[in-house]
Amino acid sequence: MTEETPGTIEETILTEEVVPQIHKPSQIDYFGPITLIILVLLLDQLLKHWVKTTMFLGEERTLFDGWGKIHFVENNGIAFGGHLPGALGKLALTSFRILAAAGIFWYLMKLIQKGISKGLVYSGALVFAGATGNIIDSIFYGVWYKNINNYDGGYFFGQVVDMLYFPILRGHFPSWVPMIGTHPYEFFRPVFNLADSSITCGILLIILFFRKSLKDL
Repeated sequence: MTEETPGTIEETILTEEVVPQIHKPSQIDYFGPITLIILVLLLDQLLKHWVKTTMFLGEERTLFDGWGKIHFVENNGIAFGGHLPGALGKLALTSFRILAAAGIFWYLMKLIQKGISKGLVYSGALVFAGATGNIIDSIFYGVWYKNINNYDGGYFFGQVVDMLYFPILRGHFPSWVPMIGTHPYEFFRPVFNLADSSITCGILLIILFFRKSLKDL
């Protein structure tokens, strides 16, 4: 029998203390975020389908006494009506969205595997769900709704459906305001959809509550 050298037991204990524990995610770790993603996508696509099949482009319906409306518009590219010119621009934009969403999903899986804050994981799931919702429009709406669309379609050449419109405040800028005095203003002017809301909520949650979790990665 060999004798243990002095300090062997202490070194063993110290080594065991500093060895990081590896988080092994269970099915429930994946179930919650994936369920949230599916729910957001389902609600987003159902609302868009209803708008596409029951309203004409530019139609507006009041929800809340004039300050909340369903206003059917279609976005050919970037948020707030921006776009890249030509077919190649549209294809490049859709391809970029797909790559960005794939990156978000990969990062989301890494967060789950590392056992990072569930709040951060769910916030990331909201961002991914919203991005995917608008990607579905861009890839498939040019084919799925080709009989009712007001544009030349095809795969990867669909347009994103927007409909939520909340012009809560309307008025005119004071005359003394430089450059824009007496011009009309409206808040909130952009028309958006549930996918946009999901992205915005996810990003705001991360900024407000989970910045420290990001720093600890």
